[in-house]
Amino acid sequence: MVKSVFAKRIARAIVERNREQPMTRTKELAEVVAAATPVKDKFKHPATRTFQAVRIWVNSELEEIEQALKSSLNVLAPGGRLSIISFHSLEDRIVKRFMRENSRGPQVPAGLPMTEEQLKKLGGRQLRALGKLMPGEEEVAENPRARSSVLRIAERTNA
Repeated sequence: MVKSVFAKRIARAIVERNREQPMTRTKELAEVVAAATPVKDKFKHPATRTFQAVRIWVNSELEEIEQALKSSLNVLAPGGRLSIISFHSLEDRIVKRFMRENSRGPQVPAGLPMTEEQLKKLGGRQLRALGKLMPGEEEVAENPRARSSVLRIAERTNA
């Protein structure tokens, strides 16, 4: 969920407003959110993040990303490339964690006597992270929405 330092203040304002008169329009919600938050960015409406949070929650977007990433391991052939573009920090955090967890070898306590064959049976890493790309100044100038995007790339290993 999109985190906001004003989340409690916004929630209280919404509850109070609905007690007085239930909202029926998104414009009303935007006005309540704007009144509950100090203006920080003169280019963005204060309710933008609130509507983003509602959209992410309603569409289960973060869960969908997690499921798609897990499924990718079942369909990606060894040597195949996985490329994921995320557009905000919540998505990128999920992608980064997935790649980190699947790029490690088996987690075996140090000093545990195991043969190479036993280690192979535990399974190895499934991905090799190849890096990330972020938009350059020229791309952002041409497409301002690209400013927060991150492209992460990994390759399926033979494990």
